[in-house]
Amino acid sequence: MCGAELKPLPDTVQRVARVLQDASHPHAPVMLDDAARTAQQAADALGVALGQIAKSIVFRRKSDDVAVLVVTSGDLRVDEKKVQALVCADGGKLGRADADFVKARTGFSIGGVSPLAHATPPVTLIDAQLSRFDEIWAAAGHPHAVFRLSPAQLQSLTGAPVHDVTLDPAS
Repeated sequence: MCGAELKPLPDTVQRVARVLQDASHPHAPVMLDDAARTAQQAADALGVALGQIAKSIVFRRKSDDVAVLVVTSGDLRVDEKKVQALVCADGGKLGRADADFVKARTGFSIGGVSPLAHATPPVTLIDAQLSRFDEIWAAAGHPHAVFRLSPAQLQSLTGAPVHDVTLDPAS
């Protein structure tokens, strides 16, 4: 070993690692050799089921420009109408969040948005379907970084409520 392998973690991953360490979480972030910008790429790299990837989807609440983070299984699609009903009072609307909005609000780039350690705390929802698995993996602030946890640990770390927020697979 010449030491070149011991590169420091990116700042965003260090931020996630600190939150995990402060919470006494047993699993630190790990850096993957290849990027895991999509749930499928992460599942392939880790050798786990697609549903075990806790993907982070960010929306923009139009009434106040707040980020809304939905953490769901990698094998499912978010039902925007269900999320809107939960987080938009008085019939407000959700909008798409572009890369600049995501980076500004979360501090993370798309493809590496962690469910925790955000620059500005978002409104967060956890999809109930994640409970199908004992072990899940989430992005750790960088397209090459992930960390392992359980659905219960995800809820504990984020303080987010659990709801049914995905489309029916039959639709």
